[in-house]
Amino acid sequence: MSMPGKVLENYTLVVRDGRILDILPSAVAAQRYAATVLVQRPRQLLMPGMINACTHAAMTLFRGTPLHGAAKEPAANGRAAYGQDVVRDGVLMAIAEMLCSGVTCFADRYCFPDATARTAAEQGIRAVIGMPVAEMPSPWESLQLRDEYKDHPLISTVFAPQAANTLSDATFARLATLADELDAGIMIDLHESAAEIAESVARCGMRPIERLWQLGLLTPALNAIHMACASDQDAALAQRTGISISLCPQSNLKKSGVLPPAATFAASGIRMALGSGDGTPFQGLDIWGEMKLLAQMSGAGPNPLGAWDALAMATRGGAAVLGLEGDVGTLEIGKWADLCCVDLGGPATQPLGDPVTQLVFCGGRDIVSDVWVAGRQLLADAEMTRLDWSGAAERVGAWAARLNIGE
Repeated sequence: MSMPGKVLENYTLVVRDGRILDILPSAVAAQRYAATVLVQRPRQLLMPGMINACTHAAMTLFRGTPLHGAAKEPAANGRAAYGQDVVRDGVLMAIAEMLCSGVTCFADRYCFPDATARTAAEQGIRAVIGMPVAEMPSPWESLQLRDEYKDHPLISTVFAPQAANTLSDATFARLATLADELDAGIMIDLHESAAEIAESVARCGMRPIERLWQLGLLTPALNAIHMACASDQDAALAQRTGISISLCPQSNLKKSGVLPPAATFAASGIRMALGSGDGTPFQGLDIWGEMKLLAQMSGAGPNPLGAWDALAMATRGGAAVLGLEGDVGTLEIGKWADLCCVDLGGPATQPLGDPVTQLVFCGGRDIVSDVWVAGRQLLADAEMTRLDWSGAAERVGAWAARLNIGE
């Protein structure tokens, strides 16, 4: 069992009503508690569930199709070319992939957010749903969605404009006021590319992060996604205003050949999470690759990030960025039992010297054995307990065939 800065051996985690009731040595637990259900994993490591802080989950359906390059955004009128059924099955496929890789919570931005929220709730996975913000009228009623899920134990909502260059000053100002009134979070692509920055300077005379600051958007409620092309001055502004950052290093490396200055952000004390970004057509939705790449790219220099740092960003960092740190992200009494169990007995992690270092640098989705969300086991011995994968796979295959021929 992994705790901040240390690994506990021969411990038991007790769950009641979906929350962590106790964490104590197994011998003591056996005397103190009479278990209704006992799950024993003697060679596994139990840790908080991983959090993917940036997804376009439904885009998994477009892998390998002619539409994968054009599927990122809804159509110009705010309506996607494909309906809720496509989004539902794409999200279902994404949830299956994430559960099998140890992800217990994801933050998503895509069309038909109501379908994404409904599918996540049905499958029992935790999700933060982005409510679209655009200049044009949208068919998705953001505030209605927020009201529908305001008391849901697994689903929460945030505002989700696509990027800084997509909205006018007036719209951003209204968004800042509304988010403040509702105490709502905002997630937005920021400084993803040099082209984005150049466009903002040409149009507005300032970099995107400076513009958002002028418009009152830079608050602790803002989750800036990417920040791959951030300068030292950008990092200083982010630190001063208290925003958080979701890094998507694999997506950034694939799309533009740059990596975010994670060590600089970490040295500034900025809250950081990891996400897969909008790179779904060419990468997976697990966080293992992001953790490893982050630790590798930040291992040198004056402020190196180690395995514990990378693991923290994939767990408690994601919870903090998404405003869920009071409920998930660490193994603490009172928090929801969102858990991931990994098998360290295989060749990749043996001989076992430093479990966390070997987990981050040698682990992957193939070592995930069990997953619980709010105490409900959704993956048992690498088999999904709730999601009907055979039925989902059949529908996904039918959609893929249609999309490949352009129907």
